[in-house]
Amino acid sequence: MDDPLDRVPPNGLVCRDCWLDLSQGAVVMGILNITPDSFYDGGQYETVSQALTHAEAMVSEGARIIDVGGASSRPRGAVYGAGAAPVPVYVEIQRIVPVIEAIHDALPDTIISVDTFHPVVAKAALDAGAHMINDISGLTHGTRSAEYTAQVNAAYVVMHSVANQSHLVHTSDYTDVVTQVYQMLAASSKRAKDAGVQSVVIDPGFGFGKQHRDNLKLIHQLNRFAALSYPILVGISRKSTVGMVLSHDDQPAPVSDRLYGSLGMAAVAIIQGAHLIRTHDVRATVEMIRGMEAILECGE
Repeated sequence: MDDPLDRVPPNGLVCRDCWLDLSQGAVVMGILNITPDSFYDGGQYETVSQALTHAEAMVSEGARIIDVGGASSRPRGAVYGAGAAPVPVYVEIQRIVPVIEAIHDALPDTIISVDTFHPVVAKAALDAGAHMINDISGLTHGTRSAEYTAQVNAAYVVMHSVANQSHLVHTSDYTDVVTQVYQMLAASSKRAKDAGVQSVVIDPGFGFGKQHRDNLKLIHQLNRFAALSYPILVGISRKSTVGMVLSHDDQPAPVSDRLYGSLGMAAVAIIQGAHLIRTHDVRATVEMIRGMEAILECGE
């Protein structure tokens, strides 16, 4: 039997009729929140025109994937208080479907991901042309979303989070956070494959149900997740752990001042094996990756 540490993830993802090449370095996923209450950019892109303009800007800056979200997943806890208010599925669908269709028409070479854990929303997104479902629940509440995804040969992201879908928590207790997250993602990825999904991506869920030190441990030991043999997505962008790392006089850095800390953590994640970086700051992230790759290529 081969050593699981010798396994490597596929060099790309099948996303319906698109092939996402992962063999040339980390790929950037630009965040597009069609929400009034997301922690960083809520309310900025609520119309189709605004959303499409921002998507076009992120693609011009180097994003290969646009991740569209119609409901904030801000977890409850000390940092975010009560967390995001639940959004009815019909509202989530009304927000995202016209945006998916607009991006699909205007940017046909761009892969569209949809950030949702509701099967009915996932189906509506796929019907509108989405290439990937980004599920923060990790299929812990059923596999219908994965089954819909498999029917059109789209890609599926399983993320680690804690508690039920409508009450995600910001912190939880672990005896060994890396091992426990690994085990959950092993189970979630198996559920996705058993549902027929060809291209699975795993996400350790930075900031979802973890203490700040847990988040840092996950980045530090991200290479352990390579044994699962799936591409790894990391979403660090401007999150509260970045603010804590950059704190001054016991006050976390405001969201507006977390760019450079986010880039530093993303760089370490890439060195440790991340294949996709989900970010609000596409140009800065793309340029950071290009700089890293130029140095690494010199050593080959």
